[in-house]
Amino acid sequence: MSDATKVTVKIYNKEYVIAGEKPREYIEKLAAYVDQVMQTIGRSAIGGAASEVATLACLNIADEYHVFMDEHEDSGKEKIKMQKEIAHYTQLWEDAKKNFLQYKDETSAALAQKDKLQQKLNEKSIENDNLLKATVTKDEKIADLEGKLVQLAQKLKTREESAAISDEQGRHLEDAYKELEGNFFELQMENIQLKGELDRIRKQEG
Repeated sequence: MSDATKVTVKIYNKEYVIAGEKPREYIEKLAAYVDQVMQTIGRSAIGGAASEVATLACLNIADEYHVFMDEHEDSGKEKIKMQKEIAHYTQLWEDAKKNFLQYKDETSAALAQKDKLQQKLNEKSIENDNLLKATVTKDEKIADLEGKLVQLAQKLKTREESAAISDEQGRHLEDAYKELEGNFFELQMENIQLKGELDRIRKQEG
């Protein structure tokens, strides 16, 4: 107890030597508060003995203590409530963040799929253009063969009408006509296939 702080204080006009381990300022602060309470009660209870004033002061301080403890308990309950609310909103935030990350991943996957589809569409468009060009070329060849067939038909007709053309020349013209007719048929079939493929691609794009 040699390290105890000894402080001389005055409470309700009487000096006391207080010894304690608390700092001097703290002890003086407590004594001043008790003195203030007793002085207030003493002024109200005129003629009251010091012991009575001290008892009333003790009751007053005890009342303040219990009020403080009740408020502290309520504060503790409120703190627990706030902690639960914080945990609740923290969970909501984590869920929202998780949903956002999931949405972000889904969006990235959708964009990647969109790029693949766009690339495929571009390839189909190029294929479509090539088929269109091939169809035009086939149509031109067919038109050219039709012209040649007409010319040969006219020559054959002329042969039949003219006895001056030899049998060998006639056979040559007939062979040439058959060859052109075969080529014409093949080109028509290729053209039909190309147009069918073109229609199929247009339906896919639609």
